[in-house]
Amino acid sequence: MLARRTCTGPLPRREFLRAGCLALGGITLADVLAARAAAGETTRDTSVILLYLHGGPSHLETYDLKPEAPLEYRSIFRPICTNVPGMDLCEHFPLQARLADKLALVRSVHHEMSSHSDGGIEVLTGKTPTRPDPTSTSRSEHPDLGHVASRLRGLHADGLPQYVALPQRLYMTQPAYLGLAHSAFAVGDPSNPSYAPPNLQLVAGVDGSRLDDRRALLEQFDRLRRGLDLQGSLEATDRFRATAMQMLTSSAAAAAFDLSREEDALRDRYGRHLWGQACLLARRLAEAGTAVITIYIDTPRTGQEFTNWDDHILNAGRPGHFGRYMEIRLPYFDQALSALVEDIYARGVDRQIMVVALGEFGRTPRLSQNSQGVGRDHWPQAQSVLFSGGGLKTGQVVGATNRKGEYPTSRPLSPKDVLATIYRHLGIDLRHELHDFSGRPIAVLPWGEPIAELL
Repeated sequence: MLARRTCTGPLPRREFLRAGCLALGGITLADVLAARAAAGETTRDTSVILLYLHGGPSHLETYDLKPEAPLEYRSIFRPICTNVPGMDLCEHFPLQARLADKLALVRSVHHEMSSHSDGGIEVLTGKTPTRPDPTSTSRSEHPDLGHVASRLRGLHADGLPQYVALPQRLYMTQPAYLGLAHSAFAVGDPSNPSYAPPNLQLVAGVDGSRLDDRRALLEQFDRLRRGLDLQGSLEATDRFRATAMQMLTSSAAAAAFDLSREEDALRDRYGRHLWGQACLLARRLAEAGTAVITIYIDTPRTGQEFTNWDDHILNAGRPGHFGRYMEIRLPYFDQALSALVEDIYARGVDRQIMVVALGEFGRTPRLSQNSQGVGRDHWPQAQSVLFSGGGLKTGQVVGATNRKGEYPTSRPLSPKDVLATIYRHLGIDLRHELHDFSGRPIAVLPWGEPIAELL
């Protein structure tokens, strides 16, 4: 295996691809392409960047503030006005407030799963766990939106993964019956000064220096096979093999991961931290054609408690008032998200790229307090979801909760409706049937409809 690069310059395509014949258990890339085409898969150039706020952000301290609620329920931060009348945001979101006309807030999403993993499964797959697990160690029985997009959108013509996870994969979901080939491609921390994406090592012992030799061998072998093909049955195989070789030799995939191509001023605007550089890399990948990019950050960082939104008392051993940690976390998120939204609109790709920010649930409206501190606990009965781009009608709020932020009082919606909106953007038929391990048909999303107000 070649050593991983430690410089920040462009990554040579041979080193990035490490290409030979892309075999998983003896199945070549050409075989995969052929099988996918036989299944009627199509491609589409739209993309979704999902900022997954693991732990469950408090809706009362972010997008659904209740300054007039009783003291034990009231938001601990004050609301600020935005450039959209009536769409107030948390005081720690000044950058988002300036571009609220490019945001849409849905304040009435709710479900019943109160543990982190089950809530994540509900939100990301649209399938309610059959055996809820209060320990948050459960894993999904069904694929999430990225796995589905990978399966139904097929391999990208430029060799880009259709599902990318920044910096790591979501822990509670798995491709299940779609197969490991549709797992997210986890690419690590792009804020690291020596960042380079993980190498696509395709076959052990085969590196880029032997690609040309393999091409020649394949051509000789294919000429022999064509000579024996009296019925023309290998024509399709040849076409897919040519496509496979084109993808393996393209520089587009390596270029999409190369953050050094961005100007320093733009990288600074996003923020040189994990949230910022992850959002910038996500934009590059989405613009290049990756279908789904998730940003899921759950690694504690000393002095930067912006990585986990599970703000109950003593979460991760953090003592005191949860507002102290939110005050640290929220500006990082505000900077990164606002830069991402501004960037996709400035580049004219706001119809191509949809941005969604959500967690697995909201937080308890009533504050919890004891000698160890103050916090909010898990609350799936109400949460807020942010949308931007995707050709949606922005500059509006959909739905509302009661004066204490407990339950939806208008336009109650479910995570299934959120997913339906995302799938519509990706061009995926909600009722398309996949098949589980036993061959039983499973609809991509049996229930849920795109949110009409956003369309």
